[in-house]
Amino acid sequence: MLNQTEVKEFLLLGLTNIQGLQHFLFISFLLLYSATLVGNGVILIVVLSEPQLHTPMYFFLGNLSCLDILYSTVTVPKMLTGFLFGHQSISFGGCLAQLHFFHFLGSTEAMLLAGMAYDRYVAICHPLHYALVMRPWTCLLLAAASWSTGFVHAMVHSVMTSRLNFCHNHVHHFFCDIKPLLDLACSSTSPNMTLLNVVTTAIVLGPFILIVPSYLYIISFLFHKVQSQEGRWKLFSTSASHLIVVALFYIPVLFNYTPPSSGNSTQRDVQVTLLYSAVTPALNPLIYTLRNREVKTALKKTLGRKL
Repeated sequence: MLNQTEVKEFLLLGLTNIQGLQHFLFISFLLLYSATLVGNGVILIVVLSEPQLHTPMYFFLGNLSCLDILYSTVTVPKMLTGFLFGHQSISFGGCLAQLHFFHFLGSTEAMLLAGMAYDRYVAICHPLHYALVMRPWTCLLLAAASWSTGFVHAMVHSVMTSRLNFCHNHVHHFFCDIKPLLDLACSSTSPNMTLLNVVTTAIVLGPFILIVPSYLYIISFLFHKVQSQEGRWKLFSTSASHLIVVALFYIPVLFNYTPPSSGNSTQRDVQVTLLYSAVTPALNPLIYTLRNREVKTALKKTLGRKL
């Protein structure tokens, strides 16, 4: 069945209509976006250029940095333009593309964080088997599974959204997300809601359910198997950065997607989405560089070689 939508483009209403606040938000999010590009870009360069970081942990970190750059780029530049020039129009195809890539990259990150948790579990609890378990081929498979699962999940959303009929085109959000688009549909959205409440919730909760036991087992292992306080902290510090990143990503995502949804987009949804789409990607490089001695050493080495 061909798409019968009457809407050829959408109007993104953004975060606020208050002129003075728009200028402040433009500067704030421009700085955050710049920090995202520079911070994650530097981590990518360091991980690729330093042989000492060619390990499973940093392979996943490189994937995460790449995801954060792309994830933020899907929404933030359009939002920044809106702060400068007011409500932004976006074509129907562009809207679907934005929706697709946002959920593609978000789902991929959720899956990738589970792979990183598994890597830390094996490294701490089974160090003698680490090289055997986390072989390069295994890491590639975990990363490929994350990216492909995210792509398929987002594609299903995009196809089902494209088949809706829309009667209105004012999107109460700063980008084309599923809930605000469902608010505008004048055809049945029941299949879309089923997908959102069942499949998307599973994509979010599934990796989280794997991450929590991994860290519970790590903490239990450290308290029961490692005798010295210094030894416990040294081992746990290798996972602390990842645990902080998991919390920053999953708390707002779970807040947005795990309760059964009515499809209504609220101002709360917009604010929460802003956290994990614009703020968290800028914080991740700081978390890893400030808490990780290997990354800091490699960064100093790389910068020293280039100067």
